[in-house]
This record gives sequence, structure tokens and C-alpha cells, in this order.
Amino acid sequence: MLSRVLVITLNTYREAVRARLLLGVFAFALATCAYAMVVASLSLHNEVRVVADLGAAALSLYGVLIAIVLGSTSLYRELEHKTVFPILSRPIRRWEYLVGKYLGTMLTVTVFVAADAAAVLATLAIEAGQTTSKVFAPIGVMLVLLGVALAAARHRRIFVMIPWSIVLAAVVWTVASPALEDRQLVVAGALLSICEVAIVAAVATLFASFSSPFLTATFTVMVFVIGRSSDTLAHLPKKMFGETFARGFAAIAKVVPNLHVYVPARPLLLGQVADQAVWRYVGMAAIHALFYATALLVAGALVFRKRDFS
Repeated sequence: MLSRVLVITLNTYREAVRARLLLGVFAFALATCAYAMVVASLSLHNEVRVVADLGAAALSLYGVLIAIVLGSTSLYRELEHKTVFPILSRPIRRWEYLVGKYLGTMLTVTVFVAADAAAVLATLAIEAGQTTSKVFAPIGVMLVLLGVALAAARHRRIFVMIPWSIVLAAVVWTVASPALEDRQLVVAGALLSICEVAIVAAVATLFASFSSPFLTATFTVMVFVIGRSSDTLAHLPKKMFGETFARGFAAIAKVVPNLHVYVPARPLLLGQVADQAVWRYVGMAAIHALFYATALLVAGALVFRKRDFS
């Protein structure tokens, strides 16, 4: 079972990378880092904070964008090109195929978040006063190692980026040591972004199991917006909106995953909240994401199992 799911996962990742989606979004991510440096230069002794906040926000935004696009189109592309038929004719269950597509999306987003986090941390290190040589020398070494690995792995070049991006993020994390607290904010924000993407990708997978790409993307964006606003919807003033609307929105807020959990206040991520440890909060958020993602995938597998491809 695991081997079959792994094959689908890696194949989904390969297709996503070949579609150049990651390169396009990563170009926007680098442009965001450059923009953050420009905005930081206009601030008054808050350069590090500006870069950290904009970088963490960009990690979440671009990660969700990739999850929505891949979750909406990956499965439909297989159905449109009719490549799903020879796959499902083999000894593989439909739910294994669906879970493999979901994990492939998550693997793609994880690689992107790791690479983008490395770019944000490098920018953060420069703004924190780290010397340029100490920032770009390790990155240069990592790029050389990437070139060597790509040359050696001729038939598996695409998969080289998976471990390399994670190691790159870890290396740049050590370089950004002058910005200790804001470095923690970026890393915690990156992990929370992956947790949020886990739910968004599961929502997209559920809708993709029975709907078209356009409707899947639309429904997923709606769930994302409602999830980010769930705290507000749960406490709408009855005098302004009426008791019926207030109760209705409160009921919706209880059903839709509360995605506001994954964008906590800055003091919490900096470890300045006395009764709430940062990594304990991230761990609880990961459990929250695992619960909703599992429930959504089970629902999607049940729907996809009964889908008629004729």
C-alpha cells in the first residue's frame, strides 16, 4: 500500500515541477523579498521586523496559492488526458490514488516553503547586520552542491530539490543568527503555513474528487476566506446583522476549519506570551491540521470511490 501511494506522490510532484509552477511562484517570492528590503529601508529602525513580517505573510500566501492551483488541476488533468484509467486498472485502490495526489501536492508545497524560507532568512540576515560574505558564501556552496547533485542524478534530477531545499533552509537559518527572535518568527510561520496548506489542499482534493477545476478553486478559496474570518464570523453583533444571520454565520464558523489559528499574533511567535510556548503552539496547530486534513481526505475518498468516469 505505502509503495503504491509513494509512487503516486512522487509522480504528482514530478508533474508539478515540470509544469514550472514552482519556478513562477518562486520568482514572485524573490520579488517579495526584494520589495521587503525596499519597504524596510523606509522604516525607522524596524528593518528586521518588516522583512520578517512580510516574509512570513508571503510564505503563507504563496503556499496557499500553490495548494489551490495544484489541488484544483492535478486530478482533473489526469481525467482529461485519460491517464487515470490505466493507473486505476492496476492493483491500486482509488483512495490510495487520491491520497497520493494529495501528498504529492503537500510535498511540492513543502519544497517551495523551504526554499522561500531560505530566501527570507537570507534577507533577514542581511538586514540584521550579517556580513554579505557570510550570507552568500554558504548559499554559493549549496548551489554548487546542487549543480553536482543534478549532474550525478541524471534520471532523478527533479527529486534532488526535496532534500536540498530543506538543507538550504537549515544552513541559512544558522546564518541568520543575529536576528534571533525574528528568525524564530519566520521558521514558526513557515511551519504554520505548511499546516494551513495541509487543510487547504485537503479541501481542494475533496472538491476535485467530484467537481471541475474552476468550481474546485472557487469553493476552496471560499473555504479559505471563511476559515481566515471564522473568529469574526463567530462573534458578529446581533444588533447589527440580526439574530438569524449572526447564528447562521456562527454555525458556519464552527464547521469550517479555523484557519486564523495559523496566523497568530506576532508576540506569540516571538515567544513573548508567558503562558503560551511557541513550539507547543505550533505542535497543537499541527494536530489541528492533521485532524481536519484526515477528515477531509476520508470524505474525498468516499466520494471519489463512487465517481463514474464514463
